Amino acid sequence: MKIAVYGATGAIGSTIVTEARSRGHEVTGISRSGSDLTGDAFDPTFSAGVSAQHEVVVSALGPSRTSDDGTRFPDTIANLAATLGDRRLVVVGGAGSLTVGGVRLVDTPEFPEIYKAEALKGAASLEILRAAHESVDWTYLSPAPVILPGQRTGSYLVGDESPVGDQISIEDYAVALVDEIENREHVRARFTVAN
Repeated sequence: MKIAVYGATGAIGSTIVTEARSRGHEVTGISRSGSDLTGDAFDPTFSAGVSAQHEVVVSALGPSRTSDDGTRFPDTIANLAATLGDRRLVVVGGAGSLTVGGVRLVDTPEFPEIYKAEALKGAASLEILRAAHESVDWTYLSPAPVILPGQRTGSYLVGDESPVGDQISIEDYAVALVDEIENREHVRARFTVAN
């Protein structure tokens, strides 16, 4: 399968690239520098060209915690969805939009303030996808509340809107994401994984 990965030089993006390639997929890593392809996911001409040449587009981009007005990341996800054509978009999401008792984690008093702006941008991008035209083929994968480098065990728990554990390794998150690309179990939906 031909897979494009935006954010391919980041911790999560590079792990997704490695995992997908280890399974024999043809992967194009995309970043602003130092990858297979250089470009900006916010540029509709560039993103349309990427979509046309791949079967699946993965956004492993992360919202800025401080450096924009709060719209750049959601607008980038909106652009990827708008220029997708008949391809599939899989988004590396955040945990802040997961809910416990009907309350988003980002809205709870315990949510760390340092991550709040980032989490709200991620939650906004999920709502953009949920409101997208039914022709847009998307999946949004939220990690457990804590995601850190660790071991690739190849196993994980799966949930829908609420956390199913406290943490996941980046390696097993990448396994889950590539499993989803291959198996298409969460179409036009968000899901979450944990160790």
